[in-house]
Amino acid sequence: MSEDRPTDNAADPESGADATAPAADAAPDPTETTKPAGRRRLTTLLAIAVVLFGLDLLTKCLAVAFIDPGESVPIIGDFARFTLVRNPGAAFSMATGMTWLLTLIAAAVVIGVIRIGSTLRSLWWAIGLGMVLGGALGNLVDRLFRYPGPLQGHVVDFVAVGWWPVFNVADSAIVCGAILLVALTVFGFEPDGTRSGRKHTDGEETA
Repeated sequence: MSEDRPTDNAADPESGADATAPAADAAPDPTETTKPAGRRRLTTLLAIAVVLFGLDLLTKCLAVAFIDPGESVPIIGDFARFTLVRNPGAAFSMATGMTWLLTLIAAAVVIGVIRIGSTLRSLWWAIGLGMVLGGALGNLVDRLFRYPGPLQGHVVDFVAVGWWPVFNVADSAIVCGAILLVALTVFGFEPDGTRSGRKHTDGEETA
């Protein structure tokens, strides 16, 4: 005569669920979804900055090597020309008597842009900040290493267009990057990839 033996039920007779199945995966940490995007945006920012910094440094070295002070090399008649100028001031020869302060401001801009770069999810913000960073680095190197000395160095400007003050690649990068950032702010595009009044969904690729 056989006796009924208790058996381990692999499934719940009521629901059919597997009693031994692992618990459902915990909800993903939202911060994990932002890290890859943040790294990509920081990489973009730094790549743009490095390219612009290298271009600025190269063009300044060429200008110093091949253009004599006071010489004007026409590009498009008298409208566009190369003219070597040593600028102690800010972009487009502004604040010429505050070289040391401008140096400190440029250093602060470089540090600030790098610190917020890893939090970016917006490609366009990364581009704009990369342009500002590349330009700030280009002029900062001049102020640190060119005549007459650290914190007092004069920036090399060499492009003259019409009535516009003489400028360089770094000046152009800073101005264009700043215009882009202002436009993004005006139209409501946030650095985290959202737009004013809207929120991105998890995993959504942001602009």
